[in-house]
Amino acid sequence: MKAADWMRITLIGALALIVAACASIGRPEGGPRDHTPPEFVRSNPSPGSVNVHRSKVEILFDENIKLEDIANKLVISPAQKQTPAVSSNGRRISVELRDSLQDSTTYTFDFSDAIRDLNEGNILDGFALDFSTGPTIDTLRISGMVFEARNLEPAQGMVVGVYSNLSDTSLTHLPLERVAKTNQYGQFTIRNLKPGKYHLFAIDDRNRDWHWDRSENIAFSSVTVSPSVEPTEVTDTLLASDGSDSIVVRTAYRYLPDDLLLTWFNENYKPQYLRDYERTDNRRATFKFGATSDSLPDITVINGPKAGRKLADLSVIETREGLDSIVYWLRDTVLVNQDSLLVEARYLRTDTLERLSMETDTLKLFVKGAGRKKKNQEKKKEKSDTLPPPVKLLEFKALSPGQQDLNLPASFEAAEPLEFIDSAGWRLEMAVDTLWEPVKGARLMQDSMMVRRYNLDVKWEPGARYRFTADSLAIRNIYGEWIKDFRHEFTVKLPEDYGNIIFGITDIDALGLPDSANVVVELLNRNDQPIQTKPVDASGEVVFTFVTPDTYYARAFIDRNHNGIWDTGNMADSIQPEDVYYYPKKINLRKNWDIDQEWSLTETPVDLQKPNEIKKNKPKNRGRDDTGSQEYDGEDEYGDESDYDTFNDQGSWGNGSQYNNATRRNNSSGRGRGGVRNARNY
Repeated sequence: MKAADWMRITLIGALALIVAACASIGRPEGGPRDHTPPEFVRSNPSPGSVNVHRSKVEILFDENIKLEDIANKLVISPAQKQTPAVSSNGRRISVELRDSLQDSTTYTFDFSDAIRDLNEGNILDGFALDFSTGPTIDTLRISGMVFEARNLEPAQGMVVGVYSNLSDTSLTHLPLERVAKTNQYGQFTIRNLKPGKYHLFAIDDRNRDWHWDRSENIAFSSVTVSPSVEPTEVTDTLLASDGSDSIVVRTAYRYLPDDLLLTWFNENYKPQYLRDYERTDNRRATFKFGATSDSLPDITVINGPKAGRKLADLSVIETREGLDSIVYWLRDTVLVNQDSLLVEARYLRTDTLERLSMETDTLKLFVKGAGRKKKNQEKKKEKSDTLPPPVKLLEFKALSPGQQDLNLPASFEAAEPLEFIDSAGWRLEMAVDTLWEPVKGARLMQDSMMVRRYNLDVKWEPGARYRFTADSLAIRNIYGEWIKDFRHEFTVKLPEDYGNIIFGITDIDALGLPDSANVVVELLNRNDQPIQTKPVDASGEVVFTFVTPDTYYARAFIDRNHNGIWDTGNMADSIQPEDVYYYPKKINLRKNWDIDQEWSLTETPVDLQKPNEIKKNKPKNRGRDDTGSQEYDGEDEYGDESDYDTFNDQGSWGNGSQYNNATRRNNSSGRGRGGVRNARNY
C-alpha cells in the first residue's frame, strides 16, 4: 500500500472520531440550585388600587408557580361566605370572588405560604395583595404569633381576626371583620385595618363560619388593640455596575403592634348526655357520659325480683376520674342471672340552651349474645353430663415489672372486684443468701383510685430480691371465685440506678406573683409527656429524685389557683390559660448523676423555648419542596432579619415575612415575654 493511501485512511479515521464525539449524548451540568422564591411582577387590579369594581383578580410572577393547600391557606378579608374560585396556570394565579363586592371596603388577599416556585418549591411566605372598592384604602396592620397554651406548639393554619364591635356577643354571633391565617411558624399579619380599637381573637374555625363556637380552640387578647404606624430608618446596600457597593439610608414605616403573642386553648366544653350504655356481660353494666360530673346517676331496677332497688346498692361501682365512665359490677346473683335488665336512669343532661337539667330514661340492658351462649352451654352440658363442671378461677396479675422501682409500691390487679383477702394467705419474702426470709410489716392495700388494683406497701431494701406469693384460698372475688396459687418474683433497683435533676428558678420574683400563685415544674419524657410533677419550694428550687437515666425535658406553669394542675382558659369570664414556660435545652441524665440547672423562665423568647426535638409542628425549610425536604434543625428558627425581604412601603404585599427581632425580644416590663401573652391579671 502506498504512503498516500495510508495518509488517506488515517485522515478518514480521524474525521470519523471527531464526528462521533460531536454526536455523543452527554448530561449537561446544571447551574447553582435556585433558592429564591417567585417574585411578584404585576396584578390586575394592581396593589393598592382604589375604586375597583371587578371581582376577578389576576396575579403574575416571574417564574412558574404552584399552589399548596390553597383552599385552606388563602384568606380573604372581608371573610367570604362563598368559597372563591382559585386557579393557577404557569406564572399566573386567578382568584374570582363569588360574593358581591361591598361598597367602600378594602379587600385583602392573603396567601400566607401557599405559593411556591414549580421546580424547587421555594416558598413565597407572607404574600398578600389589596385593593379598595372606594376612594381610599386602609393600610394599618396587626402582627404577632399564636402558640398552643399547654405546650407552646406553633399554631399552623389558625384563623386570626378582629372585631371593631366590642360587644361581648360579637365572637359567637358575628363573623370576624378582618382575618388572616397563621403560617407554619405560627406568625400572622392582619392587614388593611382602619384606625380604632379592636378585640383580637384566634380560632380554629372548623365549620368555616368565621366566628367562634364553644367547642373550637380559641386565643384572645386580654386588652383591646389599637393599630398604628411610625416612620423608621432602613439601611440598604446598593451594588453599582462596576461591582462597588454603597450604603444608603431611607425612610420606611413600621406597623404596630408587631409582636403580639396569643396562646390558644380549648375550654374542654362538652355537653352532658348519656353517650352509651351496655351490658358488657352478665356481671357488669357500663354507662358512658359526654362530660365529667361530680355526682353519680340515679339508676333503679324496674323489672325482676329486685325491682325498685337502686343499682348502686346491688353492685360494686368502678369509676374513672370525673365520673364520665361508670361500671356497675352486679354482685347480686339474681341480677347476674337475669339476661334482660330494665332500669330507670335519672341523670343530668345539657339542654338546647346549654343548661343542665334532669333527664329520665328507661333503658334496656341485654347481655350481648346471651341466647347463643346459653345454647352452647346446654350443648356442652349434654356432652359432659358425667363430668363435674369446670372450676372458674379469678385472674390476678402483677402490674410491676421484674425490676421494681425503689420509690414505688408493687402493684397487682384483679380481673373483677374482690370480696376477701386473707392476710394469712399471702406473704412477702426477701432472699437472704439462699433462704427466703419473711418481710415484716408489709401491707396489701386497695388503691384509692382503682377499685380492682392493690398496692404492696413496704420499704424496699435496695438491690434485694423479693418474692410475693398468695395461696389459692387467699383472694376471692365478689362472685365467690378464688385465685390459683400465685407467685411473683422481682428485684429492687439500687440508688445508683437513678439520677436526680434539680432546677433553680432564678426569676420567680420578677414574675410578680402573689402568694396565692405557685410555679409548678413538670419533668417531661421524649414524647413531651410529664413523668413527674412538683411545685417549686420557697427557695425557688425543685428536685426530681429517682429519675431513670434517659433524655428529659422540662416545662413550668404558673399555678394561679394553687391546685397543682394546669388549668385551661374560660371565655365567659375572660380567663386566660395558665402561662407555660419550657426549659430550652434537653437534659441527658446518666446513672448516679445529679444535674443541677439554673432556669430563668423569661430569659428565652417564647418562640425559641421549646426544644426542637419534642416539637411536633416543625416548620419546613423555606427553600425546599416536599420531595427534597430536609429536617428542620432548629438551630435558628427564623434566621437573621436580613434573610427576609420586608414589605413594600406603599402596599401590603412583599416577598417575605415582616417579622423582625421584635417577636423574639423580652418584655422590658420584666413580666416575661411581651405582648398579649403577659397581659394577665394575677
